[in-house]
Amino acid sequence: MLNERLNQPSRDSVRLVRGSHVVVPRLYEGDHAFILQNDDRRVVFMIPYEGRYTLLGTTDVPHEGDPSRPEASAAEVAYLCRAASRYLRRAPVPGEVLWRFAGVRPLYDDGSANPSELTRDYVLRLDTDQAAAPALSVFGGKITTYRRLAEHALQQLSPWFPGMGRAWTLDAPLPGAALPRGDGERFGQRLAERFPRLPQSLLQTLARRHGALAYDVLGDAGTVADLGQHFGADLYAREVDYLVEHEWAVSAEDVLWRRTKSGLQLDAAQQNALACYLAQRVS
Repeated sequence: MLNERLNQPSRDSVRLVRGSHVVVPRLYEGDHAFILQNDDRRVVFMIPYEGRYTLLGTTDVPHEGDPSRPEASAAEVAYLCRAASRYLRRAPVPGEVLWRFAGVRPLYDDGSANPSELTRDYVLRLDTDQAAAPALSVFGGKITTYRRLAEHALQQLSPWFPGMGRAWTLDAPLPGAALPRGDGERFGQRLAERFPRLPQSLLQTLARRHGALAYDVLGDAGTVADLGQHFGADLYAREVDYLVEHEWAVSAEDVLWRRTKSGLQLDAAQQNALACYLAQRVS
């Protein structure tokens, strides 16, 4: 695109590398996360997930095809189960996998032959022309460093925006993360005091999903009847409506897997009921 549309000669490029994860029934007790050294010199992590499950990840394989629809392959599932089995008395097997998902990393192509050895750093290229606006290209990067990347990108563009203020995102909390004194336990108590007639399990779920925004999700709800249709587990229409209005959810998959992980607990009939509700809600 740089070469063809912007007439900016560039030798930089990215390589698409897929990282896959699986969720299985809980493999061990406790809240510890583990980093496992695999026999291929990569590391695989195990993380307690949604209370009753364990998350295993991740892989590093070249991705071919549409990057917007990555899928964890059977080989990747077997790889993750095998890696965990080297450290556990009871080894997970592919047949136990409840959910698998994958993402694609657009990593800067530094010439490494092994996908695991490609740099995870980002590279910025600024092309300027006195007769045209500057073109800033971002190669690579990961979501874990997105704030630093954004600040670095704006720093590159600052000569064209003399009124730009100073960087501010270092200490800015994410939405919902501004808890009083940063005390999650105390926040849970205050939420229970504010909504005494709602189930404690529901309040804990909403506090974990939304943090301080749980107040916005619940609004003026006083009882369970005020929450609307119950789809199963702790998912009610009021939260679904909030996700549609404030977090751009448009499909059951958005709600079940991207905004919450309720898909792990809802059966096919419950998921279909949610899909029907959303079809009416967003039409």
